Amino acid sequence: MNRFKIVRRGFHGLRELTREELRALYYDKKIRHKTARYHWIDTLYGLSEACMYAVVIEAFGQRKLKLRYGKLFTDIRECIDEAHRDGSILDPVMKDTAAFIERDPALAGTLHKFRSAGKKLFLLTNSRWAYTRCLLSYLLDDALDDYPSFQHYFDALIVSAKKPSFFQDSSPMMERRGDKLVKATLPFERGKIYEGGNLRELQKALGVTGNRVLYVGDHIYGDMLRSKKDSAWRTAMVIQELEAEVEAHQNSRDDVTKLTQLYDSRNELENELRHYQQRLKKASRKSRRNGAHAAEADAARFKQRIGVIRKQLKESDESSQQLQRQADQRFHPYWGSLLKEGGELSLFGAQVDEYACVYTSRVSNFLSYSPQQYFRSPHALMHHEL
Repeated sequence: MNRFKIVRRGFHGLRELTREELRALYYDKKIRHKTARYHWIDTLYGLSEACMYAVVIEAFGQRKLKLRYGKLFTDIRECIDEAHRDGSILDPVMKDTAAFIERDPALAGTLHKFRSAGKKLFLLTNSRWAYTRCLLSYLLDDALDDYPSFQHYFDALIVSAKKPSFFQDSSPMMERRGDKLVKATLPFERGKIYEGGNLRELQKALGVTGNRVLYVGDHIYGDMLRSKKDSAWRTAMVIQELEAEVEAHQNSRDDVTKLTQLYDSRNELENELRHYQQRLKKASRKSRRNGAHAAEADAARFKQRIGVIRKQLKESDESSQQLQRQADQRFHPYWGSLLKEGGELSLFGAQVDEYACVYTSRVSNFLSYSPQQYFRSPHALMHHEL
């Protein structure tokens, strides 16, 4: 989808749908995503579900077997949820963390740089304590001599936060003591583990409010949208695919330049087409009224020119589609760019643009900047200013 919720690309199994099929499926009614008909893929976990759904449809189609698509989707969703509940997903990660998690050697130094500048750091995650401890120990323990364990990096550690409801509800903050949970007392103490809670309680405990908080997250809905709508926090979104997007964008510069030239040329051809269509109408009316041979000759000449222009427009469209496909292949073989769809922002890209104050591929990218850095957007232009 682009930012106007127009579906520009789709697949049935692994077969890409034609423009005519997309139009028949999606263009007659406004798409409302808060219905059972649509399911948003907005996390990395969701990619595995979508891939599984597509390849099962493809396999059944090749074998000409009947398939209940709704039932297949429900079955996959239930299996994924069960795998989360019974540990099928998390247990292997905890047993061999290095096989699944990329350890960023610059992460510890980045957090230390923030702390040295007087920043308070807090961790807010939906993961349970056992999983959080496993991953953060792998990422941060023994990384720097001044920090004996990952717990020393943070002024507050909140697990099982139940985002996005954390930003809206008033659930009490609990303190974990071994296997027991007791009502937490404020202010927070470093080294202690807290669970649940809510936005107002967290701000009170940290002694900061509003736009003095920079919240870093990787989920467009659970992190960015909800925190932006329910608080005055600044937001920084981590988009893992961004490094590949930047590289693909740089490699596509020549194609994008040619596409821009083709678009400009198409606009000129369309203007010329409308010009000759108007002249053809006038010549045809004049010929019908007066029977003038000169008008008939003009009409024939205009028709010929219109035919040439339409042929040029068709060739331009074919070249544009080929170039766009070539550029898209550098991003993703099926879906193209994550943040763009054709010449527009994708729906996801528009959400990033609206709800993320800044976005980056990894937290350690902030290491290259001063902790006092203020990031400013370039001057935004509306269409009438271009």
